Amino acid sequence: MTEPTAQRQAERDEVLAKARAAKQVAPTLATLSTPKKNETLLAAADTLESRAAEILEANRQDIDAGRAGGMAESLLDRLALSEERINGIAGGLRQVAGLEDPVGEVLRGHTMDNGIAMKQVRVPLGVMGMVYEARPNVTVDAFGLALKSGNAALLRGSKTARHSNAQLVEVLQDVLAAHDLPREAVQLLPCETHDSVQDLITARGLVDVVIPRGGARLIEAVVTGATVPTIETGTGNCHFYVDKAADLDKAIAMLINGKTRRVSVCNATETVLLDAALPDADKLAVIQALQQAGVRVHGDMDAHAAFGARVEPATEADFAEEYLSMDIASAVVDGVDGAVSHIARYSSGHTDAIASQDADALRRFAGAVDSAAVVLNASTAFTDGEQYGMGAEIGISTQKLHARGPMALPELTTTKWILEGSGQVRA
Repeated sequence: MTEPTAQRQAERDEVLAKARAAKQVAPTLATLSTPKKNETLLAAADTLESRAAEILEANRQDIDAGRAGGMAESLLDRLALSEERINGIAGGLRQVAGLEDPVGEVLRGHTMDNGIAMKQVRVPLGVMGMVYEARPNVTVDAFGLALKSGNAALLRGSKTARHSNAQLVEVLQDVLAAHDLPREAVQLLPCETHDSVQDLITARGLVDVVIPRGGARLIEAVVTGATVPTIETGTGNCHFYVDKAADLDKAIAMLINGKTRRVSVCNATETVLLDAALPDADKLAVIQALQQAGVRVHGDMDAHAAFGARVEPATEADFAEEYLSMDIASAVVDGVDGAVSHIARYSSGHTDAIASQDADALRRFAGAVDSAAVVLNASTAFTDGEQYGMGAEIGISTQKLHARGPMALPELTTTKWILEGSGQVRA
């Protein structure tokens, strides 16, 4: 056996061994009491803050390596931790601890004519795999949501965050052990090669669901290569349509917020659509406001020159792009119908927004746009589990089955039927 093959086998063996360990502890996690879960989550939050220096040192190693390797600033921003961000991550765990436990919730039930009492209840999914890129906060978010919903978490982060993720998981496992819970409730998988992703997403019988969170290429690779059920979290080509009846000052403020608040997140605005019926001066004001904020605008040069704007030339690909940078695509469309048509063609189905004071335009837009979130007169930045009151989210689902939009505790459960009789037999 050659050395590369031996290394490859060792990696596969590690993934499967950790998956088996997760499967073994899953029944214990499924039956944890709510107070026990909450006590552990609150302790984890406190410990993350008290051990921040260790976490930041590990993160510094990842940042230095990323910068030396030419990592883009938007990705470095996703990767970077600070004391403030660690406090925010810990706050997410505290918020999850304060949320209602979905496990055991009775969704429906009745007593049959023969006296059998039946009910449908929420139960954990079991072993939850996560594949994600350079965002160490996802490590903690996944742990918190998995524990509260009674699931074991198998985490496959990116090589660019290896030190950060390893330190975070060590902290979390120490908290679990201190509360007499299995360390295997959260485990970090090897990340040296992409092969470990394939091992995870094909571990049928050991892994119950895999959730990819990251760029389009990662999500596509997981969804198309998996034999384990997946929940697809989509990329965020989010649109903001400025209707002829918009309050222009508010529309510009919402657009700038959605684009520039944090360019590296999936709810950032990536395309602005301008109603052709807007006065030319208003169209120009929108484009100039973006440019004054440091945003590079890509669009049809002739269409924008017609109202006095100078923009970068846009290709067809620009309108489907999730930039994750200080760039935005711009197009002039024919009213609400034109906006809906453009969004249907290019949107990733994540979040699309409208600015308008016309109730009919708002109603038509909300009804016709087929996205996980449709926002009326607000920034696209509000598509976020914490903003929704869910606590830390596991991702934003853009698929239509099982879960859609921000996924939190209920979305990490399934159901089972419990029938209680007294000796009945069926004829």
